[in-house]
Amino acid sequence: MADLEVAKLRSETPGCAEVVHFNNAGASLPPSIVVDTVVSYLVEEARVGGYELADRRREDLAAVYRSVAGIIGSHEDEIALVDNATRAWDMAFYSIPLGEGDRVLTTTSEYAANFIAYLQVARRTGAHIEVVPDTPTGEIDVDALERMLDDRVRLISINHVPTNGGLVNPAAAVGRIAQDAGIPYLLDACQSVGQIPIDVDEIGCDLLSATSRKYLRGPRGVGFLYVRDTIIESLEPIMLDLHGARWVARDEYEVRRDAKRFETWESSPALRLGLAAACDYALDVGPGAAWDRIASLAAILRAALARIPGVTVHDKGAVKGGIVTFSVAGREASAVQDYLQQRRINVSTSSVYSARIDMQERGLDEVVRASVHYFNTEDELDRLVNTVAQLARH
Repeated sequence: MADLEVAKLRSETPGCAEVVHFNNAGASLPPSIVVDTVVSYLVEEARVGGYELADRRREDLAAVYRSVAGIIGSHEDEIALVDNATRAWDMAFYSIPLGEGDRVLTTTSEYAANFIAYLQVARRTGAHIEVVPDTPTGEIDVDALERMLDDRVRLISINHVPTNGGLVNPAAAVGRIAQDAGIPYLLDACQSVGQIPIDVDEIGCDLLSATSRKYLRGPRGVGFLYVRDTIIESLEPIMLDLHGARWVARDEYEVRRDAKRFETWESSPALRLGLAAACDYALDVGPGAAWDRIASLAAILRAALARIPGVTVHDKGAVKGGIVTFSVAGREASAVQDYLQQRRINVSTSSVYSARIDMQERGLDEVVRASVHYFNTEDELDRLVNTVAQLARH
């Protein structure tokens, strides 16, 4: 991606003039088109009425499904729009019928929110949650996964990119195994959509959850669920309303035939349109070009941080993405975050509470998380590295 293109992208991102933003895995800086889309809708909604404007913008709101489908290579009918990625993932997972002795296979780097759901369902049903070992480089071992399969495995559920490091799990390799075995495959892609080119047919997942606010650069408070059309009718959501189903007789209801069965009636049209604008913007930038730049910037940052005495970089994975995690000797992660924020550099932290199995296996309580995006510059990397070096010397 040429410098001139990056300059244009930065000019379209108002936040770049305010802060050095390395918290894109938390909530990225939205481009102006996203902000303008959301704000202009809310202004108009206040002027003419919520129901009335939604009716006027019916075609635009229907087009949101096309935009979201376009970013992952799916069909519109396979998309459900929901409040956030956690809600999307929950709607998928809790719809999987599990019973005594059934097995769910996951990875060591699984998110805390997902693992808590596993444990809750295991307590209720007697299902077993089993963690697939890693390869020596840290990603899920697909050979070990294949050896663990039997007729009691009801679900393979992994994250594409964990919250606490730069590794990228081999989602497509897992998909091939799942498809060959005929086992449903749920992929949490909240950190990968917008960062890595996604094609659900190439990956082979049956279900995929994602958010707007992270690498996709959309607004907070909206996300989506992909449900492959071949599996939709076998899944009944854990909750239904008059949008996900129709009350056809006093004692009967009919569930929708498409992925919208996983939605509820009330939503934010403004945020949905903002999500669509973010998807369209990402496609205009080019997912491949975005990924190349993100991976390149992250590699530069890792190498530079690793050269600082007292700083340890913690990322693993044969393939590494835009999340860079590190620690400074003698400093709590939150203290490093505060030090940087006081100098208008945004980073985040990740602790054992967000990825317990992986963090415990590596003897880590917490790490600093700096997540780059394509609009970041090498000058910004230098500013982060120099500021961390200054802190490490004191």
